[in-house]
Parts: sequence; structure tokens; C-alpha cells
Amino acid sequence: MTATLEEKLDRSLLFPGLTWEQFKTLEPMLDIPGVRLSFLDGILEIQKMPGRKHETAKGRIGALVETYMMAARIDFTPTESLTLENESRLVKCEADKSYELGADRERPDLAIEVVVTSGGIDKLEAYKRLQIPEVWFWENSRLFLYALRQQGYEEIASSELLPQLDIPLFVRCVNMPSHVEAIKEFRSGCD
Repeated sequence: MTATLEEKLDRSLLFPGLTWEQFKTLEPMLDIPGVRLSFLDGILEIQKMPGRKHETAKGRIGALVETYMMAARIDFTPTESLTLENESRLVKCEADKSYELGADRERPDLAIEVVVTSGGIDKLEAYKRLQIPEVWFWENSRLFLYALRQQGYEEIASSELLPQLDIPLFVRCVNMPSHVEAIKEFRSGCD
């Protein structure tokens, strides 16, 4: 039996030294179910689509963020894992979750990454080039928040886009074993 590329990937594969044109030529050939492509500064990253742990955390985080924004009456559009690219800045990436706050925005205001494996392109650099105002990383059951400044991203203790969001409650609820109980506890904390 022949193993597929998806089955062989246990971590990200990096291919440096490509031009944007070479990347765009390869991209349709690598359009394979179960594989995600990113590009930054001539480096092509090929990674396997995430597994259960990743998807469960991503789903929980999205449910909690949306619960909060609904309770706070914040107009938002979930742009999910929208592919973002900019040829002049040599970048293409796809957030695990993303949101526009308001309607008809040019790009997401918030990008969320769930990190299960290490390595790969520098996601903060990618998002900086795409001018995403706030980026969150969920890694090892912890939340790290970054706000875009003129010189780059700065780690922040609380969200500037969602300033009333109770971060300790949010983290506790993401880590709960029951999805329903997590949403109920979070909702009661938002009232």
C-alpha cells in the first residue's frame, strides 16, 4: 500500500528558497485534501491538517469567543480559516479561526492559532505583514495574546479588541472536559 503525503506528515515540512512565482506554480499541484500550505519569505510550509486535539480546542475557543461577542452585542463576522495572502509582502497563511469586528472589513481583526506541534514559519511575522490587529495563540492549555504595534507584535495581558473578556475564565472554560458545561459556565460569567 502506498502512503499518501498526508499520512507521511507528522510535523511541518519546510522548503526554503522559493520565489513567489514558484510557490504559486506549486500551490495547485499541492492542493491535496488534508494538507495546508503556508508561505513566508521564500519558505513553503506543508503541514497535515490538524487532528482531534487541535480541532476540539479550536471549536471550544470559537464557541466561547462567539458567546462573549453575542453577550457583549459586538457586531462580528466569523471568517473561520480564511486564507490570507499578500504577494508584495511574500506571505500566505490561514488562521485556525478569525473574526472581523464589524461588517465588510478588508481583513480579519482577530486571528486565532491553536498550536499542537512546533516548528514552521513565523506566524506573528506573517500576521504582521497581513496587518492583523490582534493574534491569539492557544498552546499547552494556555492563551497568549498579541497586539500589533508599529514595530511589530507586543504580548498583552488582555484583549484590546474584547477588553471586557475575562481571560482567566476563558482559559478555564477552554480547558474543561465538557463542552456544554464550559459554555454554561462561561455564559454565566459573562452576565
